[in-house]
Amino acid sequence: MREPEWRRIVVAPDKFKGSATAPEVAAAVAAGIRRVSPGIEIAQVPVADGGDGTADAFLAVGWERVEARAAGAGGEPGVSAYAVRGRTAVIELASVVGPATLPGGRPDPLHASTYGLGQVIAHALDRGVREIVLGVGGSASTDGGAGMLTALGMRIFDNRGDEIPRGGAALAHAVRVDRTGMHPALADTALTLASDVDNPLLGPHGAAAVFAPQKGAGPQECALLEAALANWATLIDPRQAERPGAGAAGGTGFAAMAVLGAVERPGIEVILELIDFPRLLDRASLVITGEGSLDEQTLHGKGPIGVATAARAAGVPVIAVAGRCLLADDRLRAAGFDACYTLAGLEPDPVRSMTHATDLLERIGERIVLDRR
Repeated sequence: MREPEWRRIVVAPDKFKGSATAPEVAAAVAAGIRRVSPGIEIAQVPVADGGDGTADAFLAVGWERVEARAAGAGGEPGVSAYAVRGRTAVIELASVVGPATLPGGRPDPLHASTYGLGQVIAHALDRGVREIVLGVGGSASTDGGAGMLTALGMRIFDNRGDEIPRGGAALAHAVRVDRTGMHPALADTALTLASDVDNPLLGPHGAAAVFAPQKGAGPQECALLEAALANWATLIDPRQAERPGAGAAGGTGFAAMAVLGAVERPGIEVILELIDFPRLLDRASLVITGEGSLDEQTLHGKGPIGVATAARAAGVPVIAVAGRCLLADDRLRAAGFDACYTLAGLEPDPVRSMTHATDLLERIGERIVLDRR
C-alpha cells in the first residue's frame, strides 16, 4: 500500500471530558498515525476554550510553568500552576478553584469562593506579568468574583462594618466596598476573559439560575444566590451585570469586567491567537481536532469549531475525532469537517468507551491513515 500524500499533520484536539486530557488525546491519535505511517511529520497542539485544560494547552507549546500557593474553592491551601511567556500569563480558573479543589469533592454552592484565583493573579502581577488571560470555565462557586477581588485587596463590609466571609451567600449582606488597597499593578495590566459563555450575571439566563444547580445548589439556594448577586451588582455596577459573559464562572466575569476592566473574548479564539496557530498550520496537509461530544453546543464557539475555522481559512482539510457525534453529516460538513471518527463507532458501550479512550483513539489514528491509502 502506498503512503498517503501528506507532508505534515496537526493534531489539535480539546479534552474528552472524563476520559482523556487534550494532550493525552493528541498523543494517542499521533501514536496511531505513526504506527501505520511513521514517516509523517506530526505536530501535537492540544487546545482548550477557557475551561479545564487551558493552561496545559500553552504549556504543551513551550510556555513556562509557574507555581503559586493558593486556596482551593473550599479554602483549603494548595499549589496551582499557570503558564507564562514574557510578560503574559494564562491562568486557568478551573485548576485553581474548580470543583476538584473542594474538600472531598463535595459541592458547597453557598460558600465556595474564587479567593484562590485572586491569589494566583496577585502572584503573576508580583512576578512582573502585565497581560493576563483568564480562562473562566469550570468553576465551583457562585460568588460573583468577590473572592478574587478580596484576594487582590478589595474589602467588602456589612452594615456593622465587619468584612463579610467568603462565598456567594454572604454577598446578600454586603453594603460597602473599599478598593483603596487593591494591587497597584492592576492599573497597568490588561486582562482578557477567555470564555465560551455569554450569559449575563442575573435573571433566568444568569449565573445562579443556569450554573448554580450544576454546582449543587437546590431551588432555595439558587434563589438566595440570585438575590445575593443582585445586591452585589447594585454595589459594584448594575450596568455591567447585563454584559454578555458577566455570568461566566459564577459571576467571576462580572467582577473581572466591572472592577478589573477585563475584555471578554471567545476562549478558543484567544488561545489560537496566543499560540500562533496559523503558523503551526504551515506546510500542513491535514488537521485533526475534536472533543468528547460533537453536538450543537460544539457549533457555538467550542474548541473544535475554532480549530476547523482557522484550518479551513488556511486551505487545510479537517477531520474530527470524538467520543460521540450527535451532528448529521450535512451539519458536520457545513461546520468545516471532512469526516468524523468516534469512539462509539469502535466501542458502543459508553463505559468501556470512556475507560479505554486512549486505546480507541490510537485505533482511530490508524484508521484515518488507512482509509486514505
